[in-house]
Amino acid sequence: MLSSKFCEAFLAVAESGSFDAAAQRLCITASAVTLRVQALEKDLGQILLLRERPCRVTQAGQQLLEHLQHQRLREQNLLQQFMGQSSQHEFHQFSIATNADSLSTWLLKVLQSTLIEHNIALKLSLDDQTQTHQLLETGLVNACISTESSAMTGCEVHYLGQMTYRMVATPSFVERWFKDGIHRDALRHAPAIIFNGKDLMHHQVILNLFGLNQQSYPHFFIPSSTAFVEAVHLGLGFGLVPEYQIGDDLQSGKLIEIMPNAKTEMKLYWHHWKQQSALLQQLTIDLLEKAQHQMNE
Repeated sequence: MLSSKFCEAFLAVAESGSFDAAAQRLCITASAVTLRVQALEKDLGQILLLRERPCRVTQAGQQLLEHLQHQRLREQNLLQQFMGQSSQHEFHQFSIATNADSLSTWLLKVLQSTLIEHNIALKLSLDDQTQTHQLLETGLVNACISTESSAMTGCEVHYLGQMTYRMVATPSFVERWFKDGIHRDALRHAPAIIFNGKDLMHHQVILNLFGLNQQSYPHFFIPSSTAFVEAVHLGLGFGLVPEYQIGDDLQSGKLIEIMPNAKTEMKLYWHHWKQQSALLQQLTIDLLEKAQHQMNE
């Protein structure tokens, strides 16, 4: 059996990045943290931490870290299921991984009544929709929104709905950069708006339709859904934007859909552990009932 004190010390260092910070978190001395981590490494016969600034876990350390984080999350779920709320002022807390567009458009609206009625506080982690399931797999979150359609071991997956993306720009941007139409040469010079380096939707559309890779044209990285749309409105570039955010702007003419064949449908799925608390199960039920309607408004 692994020593809980030794594991607690290792977890604190791995998550805080230093022995001093871990000592403050555990209310013990830094030397005591060091001794506990060394004892754990001796017991396992593995170096778990690289003593750098900040400290980094080794491959073996990463395996142990994921195990301990997953174990902690399962224990929290079990305690909530057994104990519930002890007073009206206490909140249940769940960790959920989501993509930024879902968070900025429909997610909180869908969950609003459930969160308020049951006193639930969410710890939200943001990542690309193709990466969020890895946070669930490593035990860092209770559930996630992902484009992955297959259930992972020990998990269940449910279809949520789809988000529609359209390639848009302002009329003045079109007049400046695409006055003679949209073609390869024009796209080599017109700036694009892309969420971040993990966001491959824009890259794949331009590559498929025009044979241009991301290095072939100027582009902004704007890793905020609201700032992304604002940048398009300001005429800084053109980009793939959720239809949910710009329906009125397309109707009013503030934005123009410049590539109808670039329309992209992104299917989203809800993943959660098979063993979950009754309250998280209720959150799942409410989410599944309302998500598709909200995304298709």
